[in-house]
Amino acid sequence: MALHTDPAGAAGPGRARVDWVDYAKGFCIVFVVMMHSTLGVEEAAGKSGWMHVLVEFARPFRMPDFFMISGLFLAQVIDRPWRQYLDRKVVHFAYFYVLWMTIQFAFKAPGMAASMGTAEVVRLYFLSFIDPFGTLWFIYLLPIFFVVVKLARRVPVPLIWAIGAALEIAHIETGWMVIDEFANRFVFFYTGYIFASSIFALTARVQAQPGLAALGLLGWALVNGAAVAAGVAALPFISLVLGLIGAAAVVSIAALMAKSDVFKPLRYCGRNSIVIYLAFFLPMAISRTLLLRLDLFDVGTMSVLITASGVIGSLLLFWAVRNTPAKFLFERPLRFHLAEPKAKPALQAAE
Repeated sequence: MALHTDPAGAAGPGRARVDWVDYAKGFCIVFVVMMHSTLGVEEAAGKSGWMHVLVEFARPFRMPDFFMISGLFLAQVIDRPWRQYLDRKVVHFAYFYVLWMTIQFAFKAPGMAASMGTAEVVRLYFLSFIDPFGTLWFIYLLPIFFVVVKLARRVPVPLIWAIGAALEIAHIETGWMVIDEFANRFVFFYTGYIFASSIFALTARVQAQPGLAALGLLGWALVNGAAVAAGVAALPFISLVLGLIGAAAVVSIAALMAKSDVFKPLRYCGRNSIVIYLAFFLPMAISRTLLLRLDLFDVGTMSVLITASGVIGSLLLFWAVRNTPAKFLFERPLRFHLAEPKAKPALQAAE
């Protein structure tokens, strides 16, 4: 089973639905890479750049939208037998988490060992099996969400949503990433699951009335930007509202993008969003080190170049290995399946 699988094609008979999902994922994965690239180079340089404003603007909706999109097609598979469900929704992500967590450690271990000792590096490696390491927490958390929703599918939907909303509002901070991010993100994943038909109806209306949609998006951008500038975007209740509205705004933007082929590269990024998510750390780190040493650009421009390097570099790695024995980096080998792999359609969107 290739990593970039998604039941998006089953969402409806029209191609546009598949397209806007890919555009939405592409939009979010680029913003995720942008965030890590910008904050990383700013920390290394000791100052902020002009890209910092955009990164902060996207903070309220960047991950909420990613999780909402991840829950969109869950209704189509939630009633599958447990063995098949666990294979697709747990083992699939566990394989890539362990693989890429180990790869990240291999690259970072020498520096970590020099600063904190080999024993501490070993401890942190094994700790990463219960507390996600670095940028990989998203694919660690997704299987937990999939299992929780399947276990709770007989519980009244309003109750589960209310619990998820209460957890997000509580802004729980235990220091354990799984607990904290579960509380912060579950409501958005569950919203995608229970409101999938409404979300698809929204995108259809947006595509039917692009002018009106553009006005609505302008209003959202002003409100979101004002909340960020005022420093209230992360406050309880406000963060939930901005996350939900922002996620709706992103899918609306994606629906408008899907009406044209101008943004096709972004659609391709969305189709391979997890490929980018797994691998961007390496080209990002290499380009950041190189650009800081050259010192030819301001911090904002370096942030843009490093973001592009992270996205393009990860795709280049994917293209380089996909027809070689190293394709296990992005394609789960048969021996790591619990159930028979499903047949792959000609085109697939990213999961």
